[in-house]
Amino acid sequence: MPDTENQVTTATATPGSRPSANHILSINNIEVVYDAVAMAIKGVSIDVPAGGLVALLGANGAGKSTTLKAISGLLKPERGLVTRGEIRYQGENLEGVAPQDRVRLGIVQVLEGRRVFGHLTPEENLIAAAGTRMSRQALASNIDRVFSYFPRLKERRGSSAGYLSGGEQQMLAIGRALMTQPKLLMLDEPSLGLAPFLVAEIFEIVRRINSEEGLSVLLVEQNALAALDIVSHGYLIENGRVVMHEAADNLKRNPDIQEFYLGGAQAKNLRDVKHYRRRKRWLT
Repeated sequence: MPDTENQVTTATATPGSRPSANHILSINNIEVVYDAVAMAIKGVSIDVPAGGLVALLGANGAGKSTTLKAISGLLKPERGLVTRGEIRYQGENLEGVAPQDRVRLGIVQVLEGRRVFGHLTPEENLIAAAGTRMSRQALASNIDRVFSYFPRLKERRGSSAGYLSGGEQQMLAIGRALMTQPKLLMLDEPSLGLAPFLVAEIFEIVRRINSEEGLSVLLVEQNALAALDIVSHGYLIENGRVVMHEAADNLKRNPDIQEFYLGGAQAKNLRDVKHYRRRKRWLT
């Protein structure tokens, strides 16, 4: 019988550790504070290999979205600030780089909640996302590229985006991000509020985009079961700290991940656990 205690200890990440890879993104021991008093994430370290597909997993409020906003530069409107550590993109420190300049560098975040322009058609949404720097020929080519991944959007190209289903709006949100021709695509809870068959369809498209275009993807998800089916590696964040980092297959086999995150009959949130020894395994 396997020794569960040792199994979890082996899976737990060491803060600041670095797997050997060519990283497009390296986050080293960052802390984020809101309103100068509330610490949201505490010493988070994450790597995304160039062309990799990586998941950041955790419960609601664990610090996943804050981590993405630290990367995309969207903390300031929410009175958040990176107070320690560094974020490197293609080897360059992002400190002081404005959000719009990060987009020009190739970093794009699809925010939770889709946020498409409801009064515009899907095609008009894609055109708006492309900006003014793209030639007419390149614009048409990129729209065709998005429609090839999302044929549902092509079928609804003349409808108002506000009348699309939740799944179609999520497809459009991802399509808008692709129009910026990113090198790093960050998805914040793309499965939120969607039926399981739509989640499977969208995640398979994300996997295709990663595989066919070599686009690096950082996927933030509460739906660990769906995320671990498409990513190569995953990080588990709890209470603002990365507590585990493993290959996806290893995470799926880990008994604690199965109990707390893979939706079994006895699944529960870590904060509901009262047994000291079990909590210590996670937080050591």
